[in-house]
Amino acid sequence: MFSAKFMTSLISMDFGPKQERLLRAIKLMNDIEDLLVDVVIFHPQWSHLLESVDIRVDKILTVVRPQVLADHRALLASLGWPPKLLTSTVDSGGIACLPNPLVLMEGDKRNYYAQSFLGLCALQHLQTRREDRQHNIFGRKECSMRLWAIDELVSPIASRVEYHFSKWAEQPEYMFALVYKITRDFIVGVDDVLQPLIDRARLVSYSAREAWVSAMVLMLSGFLAKAVVSDLAERYKEKHMKSEVISSWLHLIDHAVTFDKRMRSLVNSEIHFFLEESERHDSRGLSVLMIFCDRPDWLKIWAKIELKDAWKKLKPELKDERAWSIGKKSGVDFQISAESEQFLLTTREDYKAPLVADSVLKIAWEMIERCKTLPSVLLRIRFIKSTAGKFLWHFLNVLVLRCKNTGFLLDYLNDALIKVCGSINAARYVESKLQEWSDDVNFLEMRTAERGLDIDGNDDLADNSSFFGEEIKSLLELETNWVLEIIYFLLHHFEALSWEYLQNKRYFEQGQENFTANRVPAAMDLAVSIDIVQALDAIKIQLNILKSSLNPKDFLDLWRSVADGLDRFISSSISFSDIQFSSGGIDQFKADMRALFLVFQPFCVRPDVFFPCIRETIKVLKMCREEANHLQVVASNSENRTKYLHSYGILHLSFDQVDKVLKNRKFGS
Repeated sequence: MFSAKFMTSLISMDFGPKQERLLRAIKLMNDIEDLLVDVVIFHPQWSHLLESVDIRVDKILTVVRPQVLADHRALLASLGWPPKLLTSTVDSGGIACLPNPLVLMEGDKRNYYAQSFLGLCALQHLQTRREDRQHNIFGRKECSMRLWAIDELVSPIASRVEYHFSKWAEQPEYMFALVYKITRDFIVGVDDVLQPLIDRARLVSYSAREAWVSAMVLMLSGFLAKAVVSDLAERYKEKHMKSEVISSWLHLIDHAVTFDKRMRSLVNSEIHFFLEESERHDSRGLSVLMIFCDRPDWLKIWAKIELKDAWKKLKPELKDERAWSIGKKSGVDFQISAESEQFLLTTREDYKAPLVADSVLKIAWEMIERCKTLPSVLLRIRFIKSTAGKFLWHFLNVLVLRCKNTGFLLDYLNDALIKVCGSINAARYVESKLQEWSDDVNFLEMRTAERGLDIDGNDDLADNSSFFGEEIKSLLELETNWVLEIIYFLLHHFEALSWEYLQNKRYFEQGQENFTANRVPAAMDLAVSIDIVQALDAIKIQLNILKSSLNPKDFLDLWRSVADGLDRFISSSISFSDIQFSSGGIDQFKADMRALFLVFQPFCVRPDVFFPCIRETIKVLKMCREEANHLQVVASNSENRTKYLHSYGILHLSFDQVDKVLKNRKFGS
């Protein structure tokens, strides 16, 4: 069948019979393959028999495949494939419209090409079956992008354009433009002529359009890897060339990313987005970035270049204090009626984050987007962790240092609070966006793949449910730690300013007639002690600054924590002091505490609810002598003191505190 007498012109009387003999031979080998599959399943012990048959079939295929390919190439040449490029137009970067021999085929030529195409497809199908059986893969649905018949269309194109590519090493945009133009111009013929032939060959899930695009991308990738990226990687090692290489590398990647998007748009819905893990490698053909799949050293260089370029973009903004401003739209009004809506934060202005936070997220997202067409999920994980991940860690360190370098000095207190709030808001905003990104299906897929690699049982990796889990955790720690620092400072400052007030016995022990000289008129005819006015004024000013500077969620936690701290501090100071409270002293203390509650009035409807210990202390002090004595006697003898105190409405003070307050009560004055 394959003797020299059949190696005559393909456009001859022998072409039809020769193709029939080829298809008959392939059918016989498929029948042999059916038998071998049964042997593998039902008689796996017959391994030597399988080996012997495989050797004989391999010998046949060694003769058949090269001749079939040679015949197919000769046929393509006789059809005028590939069409000639206009040299003068190509050399100048322009690309003329190309004639499409696939569409122009007629009569016998079209019939001969169809038979040759079907024969090549049948041979590939046989080879695929044999490989699947040898690797114990049965019943797999075919979804490979590669088709030998289409690879044969691309091969002569590659030979013809390589000359032009070699002159465009410094101008990769011309390479991408030429390949895209050729791919797009011939895609109509691929759809109209080749897809029906693939359907006739019964190749399940094969797409002519996808195979064509994939083969063209593969052709360009091979040249880029061999002649462009390898050269840039070598020059990157030389220090004096790094600046030039970085610029060229980024220029190449820019065009590669754009090219990948344009090529994928040609395929549209044909792309297999969800492939089985064993078939993931097939998706390589739709991205020029496949050149990094087998060269992790190049991927590492690319990641370093991207990170360096990103930080170079951000540095000027970090040094500009205007970039740390919140902006005019950031003044989110903290309305009482909108308390349920204060957590619905979506924009930078809602979070009161500085402008630089938007820049950080924009730069990080650009790096993530640039690797989107990387064919391997694991490579995307590695690249994102090495670029956007490290970039976010650098920014986190900037926020930490900015907070640490801000001292809470009384002379510059307002500026210090605003500066720290800006860092907290930036962290909160970035953290929310990272959580939003992590919920995207692409990041969920990468997170699943990342967990699959955790063969050592890394607990931290297992605990983090999101892709940016570590970054989110660290940002939350920064927010929490510095909100606590502010709370600690406010409480400590209040304690320092109110110390004299809480230790001054004459305010609370003297008779009612002596109070007039030591009080300041306040709203609603309240009497506020002079010694606590400064402390109340300071905490009011500080909370108002924080209200306008800190994001609503953290401010809510902050003022409630401050209220809780003041409640505990004042109640414990009163409980364990030696002050003997007179009736006038109790009224004075109640008036002072009412003034404290009013400080928190802008943040809630009933601020006194957040000072339960102070309210209960006042309640105990207001008891008459009989109630106080009865409470002390019964509670001291009762086994269940707490329950008894609860019956009096005292839920937050311990028996020791209540007992101490009652002992400090001076009745009859």
